[in-house]
Amino acid sequence: MGHSGIASHRRYSTITGYFLQDDPETVASNFSYAATNFGLKERRYDSDEGFVGPDTTQWQRFEREVAHLNAESARNEQYRVVFLGRHGQGVHNAAEEYYGTPAWDCKWSKLDGNETMNWADAHLTDVGIEQARTANRFWAEKIKHEKIPTPQSYYASPLDRCLATARTTFTGLDLPEDRPFRPSVKEFLREVNGVHTCDRRSSKSYLQSTYPEFAFEVGFTENDELWNPDVRESDSAIDARLKQLINDVFEHDDSTFISFTCHSGVITAILRVVGHRDFHLATGSVIPVLIKEEIVYREEPRTESESWKSLPVCPIEAA
Repeated sequence: MGHSGIASHRRYSTITGYFLQDDPETVASNFSYAATNFGLKERRYDSDEGFVGPDTTQWQRFEREVAHLNAESARNEQYRVVFLGRHGQGVHNAAEEYYGTPAWDCKWSKLDGNETMNWADAHLTDVGIEQARTANRFWAEKIKHEKIPTPQSYYASPLDRCLATARTTFTGLDLPEDRPFRPSVKEFLREVNGVHTCDRRSSKSYLQSTYPEFAFEVGFTENDELWNPDVRESDSAIDARLKQLINDVFEHDDSTFISFTCHSGVITAILRVVGHRDFHLATGSVIPVLIKEEIVYREEPRTESESWKSLPVCPIEAA
């Protein structure tokens, strides 16, 4: 899709009308991906003609529709479907719920844990493990009965809770031979960075020994060189990071159907970057997004990222 030597940049937009989550009337707080077929709308497509039979599922029709969009697109355009999965409940999520967000932000998030649990690079709780198992069963049902197009590529945050969620969600599924679960770890898929110890990742040696089936991108350092104990990433800074991540993936991966297993803050930023409306996901939930990628042949407009910020000091001792 490129013109060698000509300045260009990638521009992204969300193609609406296919999923309930991009409909302004859909309420995120009580939405269930498992009760709504991932939110895929029951509707007709322009590409249905000559294809739809009595046993053709909505997902088979959608896969053909995306192929049709790509076949009809300009040379500098491509359509992708990205399944954005939030990790299952982590120890840090349970701790924040217990202490309350104000006390969590100003005191407990800065510690490695308390007398009963550790949340540095937080692991999944039993609830989080079961949420990932629920996702696995849901994918299995959709593969068997709905012929859902499975991801061609899998990417995950380097934080333990995401690697565990991805492994549990996608291991053991009846995947096509040409679409195996071979996940890649991307440093820039990590959660909003800084201050919170739950977002400080473990060493590469630990992660590789614990998750040997995951491939780590070139340049992935042994120790976490990005986490800062004093300041936390701003919204504009994480948006810039996620734009860079999407650029990297889309430049080097021609897959149409892609899975990201990541975090609430990351998903929120990705939705901003691709022009999707805000849609908060509960732990263990998934949102698919149909993204239009365009190569624009001119310099990308410059944007300034806000500096990382200190979190507020507790006005009183947080219990």
